[in-house]
Amino acid sequence: MKKKSQERQADVLGTGSAGQTGLVFFPAFDWAISPSHPEREERLLYTRDQIFEEGVMDLPQIRQYQPRLADPIDIARVHFCVPDIETQATEAHRIAAGGALVIADALMKGEIKNGFALVRPPGHHAMRVVHGNRGFCNINNEPIMIEYLRQKYGLKRVAIVDTDVHHGDGTQDIYWHDPDVLFISFHQDGRTLYPGSGFTSETGGPLARGTTLNVPLPPGTTDEGILFVLDKLVLPVLEEFQPELVVNSAGQDNHYSDPLANMSFSARGYALLNEKLSPDIAVLEGGYSVETALPYVNLGIIMAMAGIDYSNLYEPDYNENNFREDPANIKRLGEIVRELSDVFQQRHELVKAARQTLGPLFQRNRHIYYDTDQISEKQEESLKICPDCPGYLFIGSEAVGPMGRHRVYCISIPLQSCPRCQREARDFYLKMRRQPPKSYDYLYLQDRAADHYRQYDYGSQKERVTHS
Repeated sequence: MKKKSQERQADVLGTGSAGQTGLVFFPAFDWAISPSHPEREERLLYTRDQIFEEGVMDLPQIRQYQPRLADPIDIARVHFCVPDIETQATEAHRIAAGGALVIADALMKGEIKNGFALVRPPGHHAMRVVHGNRGFCNINNEPIMIEYLRQKYGLKRVAIVDTDVHHGDGTQDIYWHDPDVLFISFHQDGRTLYPGSGFTSETGGPLARGTTLNVPLPPGTTDEGILFVLDKLVLPVLEEFQPELVVNSAGQDNHYSDPLANMSFSARGYALLNEKLSPDIAVLEGGYSVETALPYVNLGIIMAMAGIDYSNLYEPDYNENNFREDPANIKRLGEIVRELSDVFQQRHELVKAARQTLGPLFQRNRHIYYDTDQISEKQEESLKICPDCPGYLFIGSEAVGPMGRHRVYCISIPLQSCPRCQREARDFYLKMRRQPPKSYDYLYLQDRAADHYRQYDYGSQKERVTHS
């Protein structure tokens, strides 16, 4: 799998992969939800100090890069930002996303063998439609990076393994209907932790069934339990899916000292997970034990990615005897592994059956709560069922919060859409614009097939166009 990824990079740019691990640091000094909020700049400052003290940055295996701003088009490929990108994505958000893009470019140019974007703010709770901040996230760094790579370098099949303790519901939403992106999330059981989702029944939209796999872990799961899931489910599924790129959505709040969760993973466990997973790119997500966990976990991930011996890496208070896995947990995890393995193996049959049994449209209604900004959103999502491609999406969204009410209508054309679906969706956008319904404030067209994005303001009757 990894060999195939490196060959893909060589095919694209006519070069082999260098032997270094690329790093980007962006602590975002000027962005915080509040001065005492757990998602603050110290999350990376302690890590940076630890890495420099250990002399890691002086090793020949490491190559440091500086972040850059993500462009508006990079964000428009992924999100419908309400009312606009500038409102939802501050400069700090754009630099965090741009840090991932810098690592992506370095990988594809063959300058590095893999890379780790240590950036904040995080992003994996930001969904396709964005009305504000939820779960500390406004825009989603990994999908922004992935869609950039797909447009610029022609990548198609990508796998995202989310190791954050919280379910990556935003990333799941963005790729729910995409059969070419495999999303695997293992996280503390949603019955016991925000955002209350990520159950085994959540396996993807009707034309992408089986490419979303969720593993709800019992509270208190240790290294043994998480590595069991990795060995028995994640690695075999990746081997069969054969992605061109593997991305680790590298949340570190499964650590035993994290104040926002109840898990028992260690720094060496994270390092071993990363060594086995061997991601092409890791992007930092959560992790809020800023002094007692993050410096050790980040160091362990960097050492594993760079091929540096981490056998002597321990937290000062770590005692292996205190972290024994409950046999009942292993039994339950074995049941989950078998269930999800079956779903993945049957994914093609499940999609075929959906095409045969569903009508021309598949609809779902959802209620989404933005915990940080206290926004309540109602969505009606419709998927055009196409016999030749993944279809296209219509999303009606209404959100109410402290800043008022916004009502938007969004049309999304996927990269893999057939010519007929592209034409239908573009024509529908023009029809909606010519005959504006009174119930919406803004109309959006996200045309990934043409890399062309439009926003129409019904109030001012002005259109904003973003394209490459």
